[in-house]
Amino acid sequence: MTFTVLVPARLASTRLPNKPLADIAGLPMIVRVAQRAAQSSARAVVVAADHANIVAACSAHGIRAVLTRSDHATGSDRLAEACALLGLDGDDAVVNVQGDEPLIEPALIDACAALLESRSDCVMSTAAHAIGSPAEFDNPNVVKVVCDAAGRALYFSRAPIPWWRDGRMSGTTQLPSPAPLRHIGLYGYRAGFLRRFPMLEAAPLERIESLEQLRVLWHGERIAVHVAAHAPGPGVDTPEDLARVRAIFAAT
Repeated sequence: MTFTVLVPARLASTRLPNKPLADIAGLPMIVRVAQRAAQSSARAVVVAADHANIVAACSAHGIRAVLTRSDHATGSDRLAEACALLGLDGDDAVVNVQGDEPLIEPALIDACAALLESRSDCVMSTAAHAIGSPAEFDNPNVVKVVCDAAGRALYFSRAPIPWWRDGRMSGTTQLPSPAPLRHIGLYGYRAGFLRRFPMLEAAPLERIESLEQLRVLWHGERIAVHVAAHAPGPGVDTPEDLARVRAIFAAT
């Protein structure tokens, strides 16, 4: 299994300014993410940055980075440019690790890459885990996924899916069985598809749900889903998230 990890990093963030450079136990967050990803089986880990300050921070700590355009609409667009800069194409495997996941599990990265390699019927792979609470199930900030019998994504939504008709009509607060799945924002791609993705027309469902992966399904492509045994460590979106992750690092 041979694959490259790409980590998109954007300096601007409305909820946490300069997020990639936020200090976590003495290192910028983007460096923490890359170091964690380097513990996987990836042949290379490369940060796809939108600002020279991110590239400089990576270089100072021995992390490879490429400077991409600052006007990309999505992380996938940024990764497509990074693939071109790195000469990745065709069946070259790429795993997209988000730049705000300093606690990402290396084994989960490997599982996503291995699933892509084993599923020639799918252009992408991703991950999910069982939801454990009704509040999480109902939270629109928690993305859910439902799969077919072959483990391929049927749909992603911010709504609570699958909708338990009889249970909800009876007023229960319990979760349906089997447990619904929370999507984990980790993606494996074949580089040829990743470079083609930005040229695909945006899907109406993608705009409604604000979920970019729905474009893949809307165009008739398939996404394989790895179901992890447990939830990954917390990501960083807000100052509160950053404080939580800093506390975890301080305790280790």
